[in-house]
Amino acid sequence: MTQPDPAPQRKGPTQAHFGLVAIFGSTFLQLVGYFMLTPLLVLRLKDGGLSTALTGVFVATGWLGVFCMTPFASAMTQRLGRRKALWLSAGVPVLTVAGFVFTDALPLWFACVFIEGMAAGLRWVLAEALVAEFSPPLKRGHNVGLFETMVGMTFVCGPALLVWIGPQSTIALWVVLGLTVTGFWWSLLIPRLPTPPPITPARVGLRGVWHALRAHPLIMTIGFMGGFFESGITSILPLYGLSLGLGAAASAMLVSASGLGSALMMLPAGMLADRMAAHPQQRFGDGLSVRLQIMHVCALITLLATLVIPFVAGTPWLAAPVAFLWGGAGGCLYTMAMIDIGSREQGITLVNSTAVLVLSYTLGGVVAPSFGSAALQWAPTLGFPALLLLVAAPGWWLLRRARSAPTA
Repeated sequence: MTQPDPAPQRKGPTQAHFGLVAIFGSTFLQLVGYFMLTPLLVLRLKDGGLSTALTGVFVATGWLGVFCMTPFASAMTQRLGRRKALWLSAGVPVLTVAGFVFTDALPLWFACVFIEGMAAGLRWVLAEALVAEFSPPLKRGHNVGLFETMVGMTFVCGPALLVWIGPQSTIALWVVLGLTVTGFWWSLLIPRLPTPPPITPARVGLRGVWHALRAHPLIMTIGFMGGFFESGITSILPLYGLSLGLGAAASAMLVSASGLGSALMMLPAGMLADRMAAHPQQRFGDGLSVRLQIMHVCALITLLATLVIPFVAGTPWLAAPVAFLWGGAGGCLYTMAMIDIGSREQGITLVNSTAVLVLSYTLGGVVAPSFGSAALQWAPTLGFPALLLLVAAPGWWLLRRARSAPTA
């Protein structure tokens, strides 16, 4: 995150618009199904007598699948092509959700959630990269923010749909399967994508990801913090709600509170980045400086919300506002990082840089439920807030340093 924004080549407006519609629509349907599925499986595992710690490991297994696939997204994309790789990432979840429908065997559930995570990792990298690449410079913040807002809305719609249908309903898993199949069909509408012009020989696979990470290490900090608070902690919010004495439905709705924060904050943040960077007198600095300023504010919001946690046990209604701020600030951190990547990369190098961001975000998503669920089980009063502060405080400090010396 240390170079000025280049002017990447544009794609045909009609093709780019149609491709964005297809990516937006298919991603929305599949993620609504996914975020309905996750709290549903968590609640059913708890009802089946599974421990809180092992339930957290189950949630983390999906993130582990994302983490394992992401470094190889660029190599798979180069081999299959972007359109076929997107089709693959949409088709595999149909099979894994069918596995949850037709079997109750816990080992198979672990296998299915891992494979679904791998497919999600591939789609995640490709969808994010294409949205950024197909957007003109002065609309990139708007389009990326709109996409992330749509993703945030799925955090709300999925759990809300689960509450409406009922976690104990026999048709809940079938609804998830229907949404996933429809998302796959919509993915087939993605048009042929142009081959990006070869600028320099691009590394792929682990070498490409390592090169991108060394070039832009601050992305790891931003991605990890965003993943920890927006998705990782969100995935165990039902467990947190249960530990506070809330009912199953109210606990599931904490996920919606986090998603609502993402949905309401990411698009304004992206549009604000566009407007501030386009100021005629560069009052707020260049695009990089603007993004760092916004990320610093988001990190501060995350830290302040985390400091409220010790008071939530005595006043459980505070859980929803805190979840709202975590989701919103974490989502904005990720959005700013994705805008930054799209401002300076394209083609396979864009896929590599996106993979670094997704890897760090996923690492946060794995660490949060793994350690967070254990803290909730064994030290809910002190251990859980201490874990959150261990991430929020250093993240804020590093971004504060980066803001004061953005070109270092």
